[in-house]
Amino acid sequence: MGIEDELSGNALKVYKSMKEMAFLSEEKMGTAERITQSTKLPKTMVMNALQELQTKGFARRKVREKAAGYHLLK
Repeated sequence: MGIEDELSGNALKVYKSMKEMAFLSEEKMGTAERITQSTKLPKTMVMNALQELQTKGFARRKVREKAAGYHLLK
């Protein structure tokens, strides 16, 4: 069972975009705004996809002073 089977289309697109931009650790996190720009999806779709990635254990959200940061776990 691959990642394609577990995630929706938008979540998969966000996942691949985060992987390309190397948001792979807490030191190299990206904001939802950066992810939105790279995927060219509406921000609400990106936020829903990020929520799905968090729920399924693929990503983590860290609250910071100005904007929350996201990075991949798997």
